[in-house]
Amino acid sequence: MELEVRHLRALCAIADTGSLRKAARQLGMTQPSLTTQLRRIENTIGGRLFSREVTGSRPTPLGRSVLCRARPIVAEMNALVSEVRLEAGQTADARLRIGSTGSRAVVGWLRRLRDRYPDADTTIHIDVSANALLQMVAANQLDVAFVHEVEGAPLRVPEGVERRMLVEREPQFVALAETHPAAARPAVRLADLAADQWMVDPSVDGEGPGLRRVLAAAGLNPRVVYGDYLTAADLVASGEVVTPCQPTARSRQGVAVRPLHGDPLTVRLFLASRAAPAARALSPGPDLDTALPARALPPGPDLDTALPARTGAAGSAPDTALPTETATEATGPDPDTVPGAPLDVDALFGDLADAYFEIAWASSAYRQWLVRNESPLLRSHEPRARDALDILGLAGPAEVS
Repeated sequence: MELEVRHLRALCAIADTGSLRKAARQLGMTQPSLTTQLRRIENTIGGRLFSREVTGSRPTPLGRSVLCRARPIVAEMNALVSEVRLEAGQTADARLRIGSTGSRAVVGWLRRLRDRYPDADTTIHIDVSANALLQMVAANQLDVAFVHEVEGAPLRVPEGVERRMLVEREPQFVALAETHPAAARPAVRLADLAADQWMVDPSVDGEGPGLRRVLAAAGLNPRVVYGDYLTAADLVASGEVVTPCQPTARSRQGVAVRPLHGDPLTVRLFLASRAAPAARALSPGPDLDTALPARALPPGPDLDTALPARTGAAGSAPDTALPTETATEATGPDPDTVPGAPLDVDALFGDLADAYFEIAWASSAYRQWLVRNESPLLRSHEPRARDALDILGLAGPAEVS
């Protein structure tokens, strides 16, 4: 096998993310395909480039040497393709590339963005790792990304990326079996779940450490196991585990979603974009690692998980089904792109805020929390959003006890 630029790009992605699983997501591949590709690269070079550890994949001394030469080559290739396309005068529809951690607001956000930019080719990249999305924004692989940051576990915000805060402090609820004694209460105390087994997704940045910190502060030490939120519904419904979840999560058959007393688990929600002195253009130029449409990839975590894969959804994963596709050994799409209409990040943020308020207001428990805590999100959408939602038959603030 001869080394190609796509192989060097794969090595850079593994080093940047520190994880074969996260790198595979970024490259639009399955983890087994990337693992096979890495083995072929190592066989060609004649030595191991990464060591697999509990905390992820780390470059070996040989790997660091290869990366020092690979990074400039990848950067030069990206620049070459960009310059050649501009000189050739190739044209294409403007592209808007957005990313998000799992959120039910994504569907409404996409609908608003397509209304705002009807001629743009809008793509969405879903990733449970907020840090991976921030890196993609910094690398010009995404225009904007909607992410959440667990309290007490700050994200690594790259230089040149700015944030627009949507919700400064949002509570995380808990998903538990409908037959659980605590499910009969309007709010669940952590002590009510002391004997339960908690499940967290190790791919969600900060989720595990954040939960352990909160449990320790409450003087609790329940068993915490690793799994995938996309496969958790059956386990929760059977009473095997309880999981943290977004306050906008829907209750599913056999699963109850309840607030935690005192809001011990919280996150911040913000929109990330590249900082620029002037308005950028929609799809500011080609990039070989452009974000793919939302896909469902096998979990294959780097950490050993104690739970089997199942179908269903619960916790912090999105509740809305998005288009999916299967990926084999590939390096991502390579579409022609040229500058288009100015990208108004403030307008994108406004559309996101409207979409998120719509979903939050439709959740009875979260709606009551917003009113009780006089959330800025609530104030910023009255009376315009309230009138629109009243038409849908949703209760307004005055109707909440």
